[in-house]
Amino acid sequence: NKIFHVLPNFYKFEYLNSLTPNGLPHLLKVKFNCLVILLRNLDPHNGLCNGTRLMIRAFQNYSISAEIVSGAHAGKRVFIPRIPLYPSEDLSLPFKFKRKQFSIRLSFAMTINKAQGQTIPNVAIYLPEPVFSHGQLYVALSRGVSRGTTRILAKPRIDIDPTGKSTKNIVYRDVLF
Repeated sequence: NKIFHVLPNFYKFEYLNSLTPNGLPHLLKVKFNCLVILLRNLDPHNGLCNGTRLMIRAFQNYSISAEIVSGAHAGKRVFIPRIPLYPSEDLSLPFKFKRKQFSIRLSFAMTINKAQGQTIPNVAIYLPEPVFSHGQLYVALSRGVSRGTTRILAKPRIDIDPTGKSTKNIVYRDVLF
């Protein structure tokens, strides 16, 4: 972290490290072969778009070597650089600072919107509440490659189905016709 226009040692490092501007944590712990998701558009032409899933293959001093695991560029080896990030001006911080970070995050799970357009071999869908938008349930269910590798955990809704094995799907009829 670099702080501009502030007296040295005015803010404790613990406080500065607790800040997560732009949604990126201060400390990123990743290992070889772990799945991560890209949080910024770095090179859309070569498949490095926001939401791209990657597998870590090697570490360098200032970059991470990774393999794209989904989409049209699946299997391609890419380098994720450490980039300087500045918090947006709307944050109420009394100082300006920048961090040099990798714009990735561990990808244990992703939202339905992030999964759109991807094919995922093993899918587990967690629905504590019914979907809230037209087409979301379709997008979630169609990400998997087979019915046998797609699992759903939904909160039982007795008001929809007495057996508790159903969830509500939102469909706007005007969109269909």
